Amino acid sequence: MTDIRLFDYLADQLNSHPLERAFGRKIDGKWQYLSTAQVAELANRASRGLLDMGLRPGDKVASVVYQTTPEWVVVDYALLQIGVLHVPMYPTISAREYEYILNESEATYCLVGDGDLYDKVALAKTRTPALKEIFSFPGRSDCRSWEALLAPPDADLAEVARISAGIRPDDLATLIYTSGTTGNPKGVMLTHRNIVFNVEALRRIAPIGPGDCILSFLPVSHVYERVAVYAYTAYSASVAFTGTDNLGGENGDLRSLRPHFFTCVPRLLEKVYDRIYDKGLELGMIKRALFFWALRLADHWDFDRQPRGLEALKWWIADRLIFSKWREALGGRVKAMITAASACPMKVLRTFNAAGIPVREGYGLTEASPALSFNGFQPGGAMLGTVGPALDGVTLRIEAGPDFRPGEGEILAQSPGVMKGYYKQPQQTAEMIRQIDGEPWLATGDVGMLVDGPGGKKYLKITDRKKELLKTSGGKYVAPTPIESMLKEHRLVEQAMVVGENLKFVSALIVPSADGLKAWCEKHGIPWTTLEEMIRHPKVLERYRMLIERINPNFSHPEQIKKFTLLSGVWEPAKSDGTEGELTPTLKLKRRVILAKFAAEIEAMYQ
Repeated sequence: MTDIRLFDYLADQLNSHPLERAFGRKIDGKWQYLSTAQVAELANRASRGLLDMGLRPGDKVASVVYQTTPEWVVVDYALLQIGVLHVPMYPTISAREYEYILNESEATYCLVGDGDLYDKVALAKTRTPALKEIFSFPGRSDCRSWEALLAPPDADLAEVARISAGIRPDDLATLIYTSGTTGNPKGVMLTHRNIVFNVEALRRIAPIGPGDCILSFLPVSHVYERVAVYAYTAYSASVAFTGTDNLGGENGDLRSLRPHFFTCVPRLLEKVYDRIYDKGLELGMIKRALFFWALRLADHWDFDRQPRGLEALKWWIADRLIFSKWREALGGRVKAMITAASACPMKVLRTFNAAGIPVREGYGLTEASPALSFNGFQPGGAMLGTVGPALDGVTLRIEAGPDFRPGEGEILAQSPGVMKGYYKQPQQTAEMIRQIDGEPWLATGDVGMLVDGPGGKKYLKITDRKKELLKTSGGKYVAPTPIESMLKEHRLVEQAMVVGENLKFVSALIVPSADGLKAWCEKHGIPWTTLEEMIRHPKVLERYRMLIERINPNFSHPEQIKKFTLLSGVWEPAKSDGTEGELTPTLKLKRRVILAKFAAEIEAMYQ
């Protein structure tokens, strides 16, 4: 493992398990694939072409796509094997952030996907002197196609081979810019060794085999999915790229492709759960009763629980009548799913696993490339309410402090996956990688605790973000994330943010789920007009007040929500017009932005 470079995975697949359907996507409604041999050949030609354009090891090339394609994979491997750093950017960031990343990284070229991405990067290009040219993955009339990078099929590849042979595991492989909740993006410097550590860890966790069908729909600008794609190559699994809009429905990609595995984020699982729930409401009386009986049964599911006798019979009936249909909706072959990037609601985890769709939750951050802990799929390898034990080779410690409860503290980590640092940011690197007792520790900024779990291991439980802890005017510390997570577990809530810093009590901004609220109104005979009007309806306000009253007893008195405001607009990442969004590209709350945008609504709650 120690000598592997990322591009070695493609060579190993070519030599050991070459695939006819290595990487694919839909073109004109039909799945079309590149074979392993085609990907390797095109990557070599692109490497030669990039060298002919003057690029050398250490140079940078940026990319930004809405949806990953096999061509993106080709370019990625082409860059890796000649030591040129790939700088993938999120498609949802602002024009200012594009300009900042392209300038700081000094990217020489940029490849863009479809939609408005060319226009956004072209605008930034006028203020980024290092950027020479923009190429596109689909053909465009206003710029050259990525195919212009390809050297002729008979090109001499000796220099490509020479440079590849000289690349070491500790050489940089990529710069990944994290768009935080405050400040400018930071370029995380990751080496081949950093990412390979995580690839090998995923290979030990996920039950994937050669030839398995993978559906990939998360952005590869996020290290989470990027590492997964390298792991699929290492597994010799067949990867099909699509977008989240194409997943569901009778003719959706889940049903047509019938994947064995995919990664996802909790929000997607929540939407699937809500869709299933809504369909349950539409059933006839007997079927509806069976449906919700099965859901109540799922509330009692737990890892490694072995029902017996009458309980086992109940599970068998629920599976035959209800849960088997859920598996069919996902194609009927899903062996496993991994979710990360944010906390997954307990009800969602229980329900999917109860339905025979194994879902496991992990934890990490870009600076750790990314995983630090994971719940496993093997018996005795997972624990509800946690993000699993530390990966083999990872050491976790909890740094206690006066602001934390007993046993709780900031999560610190040592791992072969920890970044070399932030690009051109030595001070921020020193703040993130602390020296404690003469040893470097990655300060995650997350708050958690280690609890006893299966197999005699310590399991990590995340409780909040250190920087997001609130302190009321009465001096009480409040962790907002658990409160927000419990609010969002309800199908009437799309988004929520807890407020209370330097204020008398805790309140909440709540964005209702339009679909959930509409269904509730129809059920209770309340005529639906618009969401803007419905959030002021007395019966709607009373329903949300009852919801808050129900969750408040789960928290101490200072943590309980005293007032709330319903908002009609869904929070989003940066808008295409450059307006700053309320969420980061990874859909985390930009609390500072939300506080400023809704200052009047917040002030009204405290008058």
